[in-house]
Amino acid sequence: MLALFYIFIAVALGVSFWQITRVMNLRSVIATDKDNDTQGKLALGFLAFLYAMMIYCLIAMNVIMLPEASSIEGEHDDNLFNITFWLIGIVQFAMQFLIFYFSYKYRGNKNNKALFYADSHKLELIWTVIPAVTIVLLIGYGLVQWNNIMYVGEDENPIVIEVYSQQFRWDARYAGEDNQLGLGNVNFIKGINTMGVDMSDPNSQDDKQVTELYLPKGKKILFKFRSQDVLHSAYMPHFRAQMNCVPGMVTQFAFTPKYTTEEMRQNSEVIAKTNGINKIRKAKGEDPYVFDYLLLCNKICGASHYNMQMKITVVEEADYKKWLSEQKTLAQVIK
Repeated sequence: MLALFYIFIAVALGVSFWQITRVMNLRSVIATDKDNDTQGKLALGFLAFLYAMMIYCLIAMNVIMLPEASSIEGEHDDNLFNITFWLIGIVQFAMQFLIFYFSYKYRGNKNNKALFYADSHKLELIWTVIPAVTIVLLIGYGLVQWNNIMYVGEDENPIVIEVYSQQFRWDARYAGEDNQLGLGNVNFIKGINTMGVDMSDPNSQDDKQVTELYLPKGKKILFKFRSQDVLHSAYMPHFRAQMNCVPGMVTQFAFTPKYTTEEMRQNSEVIAKTNGINKIRKAKGEDPYVFDYLLLCNKICGASHYNMQMKITVVEEADYKKWLSEQKTLAQVIK
């Protein structure tokens, strides 16, 4: 498929260059009706080719798309994407038809007289108001969902987790039974206190530092992000969540996992993608791939940026509580 794409680009560039050189030659021969008829028919042929390529890409390229969202909030991201995609797709198909069909229908003919059409206030109003209203509705829907993941009320009682970024690793800190994270600052980084937690803060004593994220299904998680060095970006693609980690400030977002890791491994789309990946890996003699949620860095933060990731495991709430109870508090680790 990639080779076909490169061939298409090469042909398109070649045709474009050829047409430009023809224009630059400033040929004195005026196009005949036969030339115009040929160009009109070619326009229809290109329209058919364009439609075929678009439909093929929609079907064949679907395998590289992410599966359905693994968070409740992510469902709205998918809805917004699908609505936008369908709106653009319908307009694209319609406009391409009009452009190429009219190029054929109104191709040059010496017996036809061109019609001069100045303007139409009604048409201008239609193609101005409809896109404006559509954009306002889409942005409004997006803003509502943005507020839903950015601002979490205390009544929602979210699980608070800090995600700490540095070149080129992630660390995480779970709030203790008080569900309050202790203060953190790079000035407190010393020895095994790699996240710079202020141990004089009473809220820090029961916090728990880990190197892998465990999340309970069906519970809202409030993530707070810090960066030790440069700008990173916490990206959890399957949960449709991403937020910059900025040195010197705390950023945040929240979401509610809706599928455990095991449940997601049974998803038909995930199975298809996993099989495709393992087919390639088997041909290379590599170990088989097993699906896991991942926290990735989506900013080019340095030479090992590509390898900056943390495993995320979503489990049932009972399993989460059991795992969390087995983790040591900072007070036990930093003495």
